[in-house]
Amino acid sequence: MTITDLELQRWRDSIDNIDAALIHMLAERFKCTQAVGRLKAEHHLPPADPAREAEQIARLRALAKESKLDPDFAEKFLNFIVKEVIHHHQAIAQGKV
Repeated sequence: MTITDLELQRWRDSIDNIDAALIHMLAERFKCTQAVGRLKAEHHLPPADPAREAEQIARLRALAKESKLDPDFAEKFLNFIVKEVIHHHQAIAQGKV
């Protein structure tokens, strides 16, 4: 193995560890949002909360900018997650979960 191969492998190992952490964090986040979905269903609240979503987008765009991450990418990522959360909340409200 060359020095380049070793360096590439070190970077890839780090990426693999980060990917694993992301999956674990997403799983934990979805545990929380499932609890929120059950609470909303019990109290007949709507699955979506546009005001909360707008606050989250603004907050995460600012965090992304501070972290030197493209805020547009961060917003797209959050929108993807929120869409899935709303889908879960709708399923809970309809008794499908």
